[in-house]
Amino acid sequence: MNKKNVYISTTAPDASQLAVQYGLGIEIAEYCTAWNMDDEFTSTDAAVRIKLEGIERKVLHAPFNELFPCAIDRKARALAAERYRQAIGLAKTYGATKVVVHGGYNPWIYYPVWYTEQSIIFWKEFLREDPGMEIVLENVLETDPQWLLDIVKGVGNPRLKLCLDIGHVNAYSKIPVMDWLENWAPYLSHFHIHNNDTSWDTHSPLTEGSIPMKELLEKAYLLCPDATFTLELMEAEASVKWMADNDLI
Repeated sequence: MNKKNVYISTTAPDASQLAVQYGLGIEIAEYCTAWNMDDEFTSTDAAVRIKLEGIERKVLHAPFNELFPCAIDRKARALAAERYRQAIGLAKTYGATKVVVHGGYNPWIYYPVWYTEQSIIFWKEFLREDPGMEIVLENVLETDPQWLLDIVKGVGNPRLKLCLDIGHVNAYSKIPVMDWLENWAPYLSHFHIHNNDTSWDTHSPLTEGSIPMKELLEKAYLLCPDATFTLELMEAEASVKWMADNDLI
């Protein structure tokens, strides 16, 4: 695996230090909460810029709280579009090349058919204005890989691709993560990598969980050699060292 394809999320306090030490990129997570783009922006922006000092490659994670592209309420869809435009604008100011967006599936509100059909409508309309960068849709509570795959295929825009969060698959889907990987491979641009024991989405270190991490990462790189990988952890040092020790960076 090329270390130029590997990033660390700023969810880890040691992300910047490790990224500089190992020559990795950074995924900006501060704007996962939308209010950091509003009242808290000045202080958040200053903190982000400090973290990005000496970092060449960046990805930005868009906000996701209460944002549903497939929402039944048109005003809710408009809010999602507004927040995504804000995130894309910020990504450009930081020099990021991709924006990660949650698919927005909520099993207590939406049927899968509604979710896929309405998401296709949303993203086709949103992408009429060329964002100037890649948007990658991330799985969270989706239990079947086909839903997000149908969305990306249905939109048919090269700006829209997939982000496979392997920890979310392991926690929420009964379909093995290897099957998701093989199914999505032609449309995959980004990965979120972390581990868990299937009981909850704990974002545990790469070696602490039931995902066969080395096997999965080697296969992912084989199938998707141009994709990027973000370690999305609360503490990253042990996992980065493990990747280095196993010739994965």
